[in-house]
Amino acid sequence: MKIIRNADTGQTQPDQGSETLRYTWKILVVDDEPDIRTLTRISLRDFIFANRSLEFIEAGSAAEAMTLLNLHPDIAVALVDVVMETKDAGLKLVDYIRGQLGNSLIRIVIRTGQPGVAPERHVIDNYDIDDYRDKTELTATRLYTTVRSALKAYRDLHIINTNRLGLERILDSAPSIYRLGHSSLSSFFNGMLTQVIALCRLSHTSHIGSLEGLITTIDNNEINVRAYTELFADNPRFEEIHRQCVNVIVHGDPATSFRSKAEVLSLTIADQPVGYIYIEPIESLSVIDRSLIHVFARQCSQALENYELHSSIVASFESAIDMLAEIAEYKDKTTGGHVNRLDHYTKAIAIAMGIDATEAGLYGKASRLHDVGKVGVPDYILSKPGKLTAEEFEIIKKHTTLGANILSHDPAFKLAQEIALSHHECWDGSGYPSGVPAGELSLATRIVSVADVFDALISWRPYKQPWTIEQARAAIASGAGTQFDPDVVAAFLQELDQGGFDSVIKRAGEFF
Repeated sequence: MKIIRNADTGQTQPDQGSETLRYTWKILVVDDEPDIRTLTRISLRDFIFANRSLEFIEAGSAAEAMTLLNLHPDIAVALVDVVMETKDAGLKLVDYIRGQLGNSLIRIVIRTGQPGVAPERHVIDNYDIDDYRDKTELTATRLYTTVRSALKAYRDLHIINTNRLGLERILDSAPSIYRLGHSSLSSFFNGMLTQVIALCRLSHTSHIGSLEGLITTIDNNEINVRAYTELFADNPRFEEIHRQCVNVIVHGDPATSFRSKAEVLSLTIADQPVGYIYIEPIESLSVIDRSLIHVFARQCSQALENYELHSSIVASFESAIDMLAEIAEYKDKTTGGHVNRLDHYTKAIAIAMGIDATEAGLYGKASRLHDVGKVGVPDYILSKPGKLTAEEFEIIKKHTTLGANILSHDPAFKLAQEIALSHHECWDGSGYPSGVPAGELSLATRIVSVADVFDALISWRPYKQPWTIEQARAAIASGAGTQFDPDVVAAFLQELDQGGFDSVIKRAGEFF
């Protein structure tokens, strides 16, 4: 099992050659005088802010700067001359950055040697800039102060923006995480780990070059590794990692053997630890990264609790179906094993007709209750060895409405209720209890109609011997378009002819 990376994170693994660039502040110097650009580099050559040095990107014109801005969307500060290829080239560049690029984070400092061409007050009032400087006043000290202030503002705005992006992702991911609770456990945990990794890759300026991790749950001392990235496939370090993680989340002990910068996040239900998320970023998580993934881990814990509650409800629901089906079979012992076979037929036909396997499984479960109404039919009629009288047939027909009434008390049995009521309706409207054309009924009901008749034909009954497969097949085929939905019959015959029902048919013949 390998985690599938979210395609929408917008992140790729950096190559080795880009690592240096990821940990610098990018400064765009736009000036048509090469000496000014050189002097700027020299004045700031030893500049360090927040443990990151500067990377200079130079442009001799506004047009060249526009190209570079598209190549480097993570530029932190732009030092822009006003008069270059035109008298207002620098101001047009400001409009391009804020307007066309929509970049509100980059800090823009206007530098001009001709303040009369672009008066300070006019520029500040009419352009979205962060500072205005006359080149003559930009000594090395003043330049240092200006750039440092601009970088601090950029960093703080970026933190705020990252918070916003992180919150948006948490809110956006909440519905998908909770929907995962209705899918397989493997999908649920893989989705959980994918979301945690995605949170740590919020933008191109993140310090995290790569992130590896795993999710493990603990149930009655049973360890289940639920999801992991490729690094942890058959990793001999797992046992030690797991021991340390359990010590941290269960006993509150400090970790002593984790790799540098590793993190463990506890998954809890009712304040009790039930598992953990372990991650190994290349670089230490920032405060914002750490807080975001801890928020998400808490949300994952809630989703896990929701998943377990949902699974418990589903298990109870399926048990209720099985118990009701068993009651019906105890009542009509001549149909032994019929509901199990019908479940198999129904699901297989549905899948052959393009129904999702999960949905097809629900069809199969619902089919098990098709004859639950027989609990209200007298035993002497159900076990009568001869042909039923007209009066007896009217009584046995009531098992459809009786079954529907039994199942009407809970909306969860809605599909089973329709199947119980209508599985004897016909395609041409000649069936019972209502004479409704089967085309107006659900596909599940139309499938059960075919499967039920086929299994009854090949099975022993008090009033008949089993038919051969060939005889039963011919009867189903001849009923297409009158008794049965032709499309359902086609799918059924396809599965039958391809041997899809062989093992089930064999069990039907062995029961008596």
